[in-house]
Amino acid sequence: MTPNTLARIHAAAFTHDRSWTAQEFRDLQARPHTHLTKARNGFALWRSIADEAELLTIAVDPAEQNKGTGRSLMGAWMTKAAETAETAFLEVAADNLTACRLYRHFGFRTVATRRNYYARPDGHADALVMRAPLPFSVP
Repeated sequence: MTPNTLARIHAAAFTHDRSWTAQEFRDLQARPHTHLTKARNGFALWRSIADEAELLTIAVDPAEQNKGTGRSLMGAWMTKAAETAETAFLEVAADNLTACRLYRHFGFRTVATRRNYYARPDGHADALVMRAPLPFSVP
């Protein structure tokens, strides 16, 4: 999956936030410990350092959402991360209810809140910092 494809999917999936550019994806992928988990119409970009794994972003083309791709990507990156990490964490906008449900399904719990972190046309949204143990188990 090329940086241009990643940027296209990200822009389509993130309409409330600034989407990442192809150059930003290129730069992130060039860094050590950064991994890309791919699906046909989506991806998860994450990094693992020491005993922690961080989900940097996950995106699924809107035309393919609600078909299990996000769940599949979550399971895949977390399974791979569990090979070297004991904990996974991420940050998500509190108003992104679909993503919050997905993350909770995979055992993520809110450990901190960054107030008014994301700018919105009608104000701001909090950022939730979430953490989950690895390996994970889905109920």
